[in-house]
Amino acid sequence: MESPHVGVRQIGEQGEEGRKAFYIHIEARPGREEEVLQMLRDIRACVEDEPGTGPWFAVRYSERVFGIFEAFPDIAGRQAHVEGGGGDIFRDRARMNAILADAARVHRLDVLMSKDAFSHLQV
Repeated sequence: MESPHVGVRQIGEQGEEGRKAFYIHIEARPGREEEVLQMLRDIRACVEDEPGTGPWFAVRYSERVFGIFEAFPDIAGRQAHVEGGGGDIFRDRARMNAILADAARVHRLDVLMSKDAFSHLQV
């Protein structure tokens, strides 16, 4: 029998003050892809009301492999996100163990440079 995994494995240091990001690598169990998509929808709904969460993207690499990239103005914004609804979803170990092949790998990142808007959409 497989031993249950934890919902999240964090990688990287908190870092110095400045703009921050998370990259989260997610792999669905076979046949659980739609449930992972719903989890991504649930997380997106949570971040809508988070003032410290800026650009947020959910991506799909293949049928079973997904990712989230999200940026924050500072450490406090990133921490508020961790303590918020999206973090609650990842702390639901029963749900994570049921739908994910392995723990979600959360990479803590420092934002070095960015282009924050589509140039053709600027007003």
